[in-house]
Amino acid sequence: MSEQRLLEAIDEDSGKRLDKWLTEKEDTLTRSMIQTLIADGQVSINGKTAKKNHKLSAGEKVVLIIPEPVSLEAKPENIPLDIVYEDESLVVVNKPKGMVVHPAPGNYDGTLVNALLYHCKGELSGINGVIRPGIVHRIDKNTSGLLMVAKTDDAHKKLAEQIKEHSFTREYRCIASGRFKEPKGRIDAPIGRDVKDRKKMCVTLKNSKNAVTHYEVLEQFEKYAFVKCVLETGRTHQIRVHLSYIGHPVLGDDVYGKAYKGIEGQCLHAGKIGFVHPDTGRYMEFESELPEYFSDILEKLKR
Repeated sequence: MSEQRLLEAIDEDSGKRLDKWLTEKEDTLTRSMIQTLIADGQVSINGKTAKKNHKLSAGEKVVLIIPEPVSLEAKPENIPLDIVYEDESLVVVNKPKGMVVHPAPGNYDGTLVNALLYHCKGELSGINGVIRPGIVHRIDKNTSGLLMVAKTDDAHKKLAEQIKEHSFTREYRCIASGRFKEPKGRIDAPIGRDVKDRKKMCVTLKNSKNAVTHYEVLEQFEKYAFVKCVLETGRTHQIRVHLSYIGHPVLGDDVYGKAYKGIEGQCLHAGKIGFVHPDTGRYMEFESELPEYFSDILEKLKR
């Protein structure tokens, strides 16, 4: 059952931000957890839903509702996987569109991690804990394509370092809206959490990280374009945010653009990854063909 806690601000609390004050009062909760509870409407002041940057006044009564904890240990599930490459240190898998990478609220089973735990018999890197074992980098639920997963902690560390140093190759294909004025370009715009909607990212200078995407138009149609995108950095939703920012949202992206009848989510495919093998030191590169739904849309646009 959920737990309800009642707190009251006193004179010395006046002027303090709600999220910071609750972090001081609740030593069992982190500030990020408190901010999540606030964003989910689990914190109220004098009976009204509160905002994290609310400045407290003496005498205000704060009600904090802590939901019942959910077990976050991922369980093995016998789900078919498209394994592109595998050895004792890592796995390269071709993720289908619609599959979530790791368990999260609303998706505790049927994920890539559940499938990998079964396939690898639990032999995955433990660096990211029991909820994201082996996951070095991610792609969105409705993005299909190649993902590299670490089996050992040593491989995980070495592969993560390549991502940090931007020496990890990640090349995508997408269908973007509109006509491009320039056939090639470099989008250098920092990305951070959208303050109005915490589930979205946006180009912003506030609490953001640098983000760079290189794009090339492979084929221009009347209202859409077939585009190659190469990531220099790997921020959450980076390609989707960057293309929307320059006025060319990914086709079907109902978060940063608009939905497209007949497809679920964005038309985006991780078609190539490349990295130096953590054990052999040899550069390896893998490619994945466009999924059927993507090829069908291209054919329609060509006609």
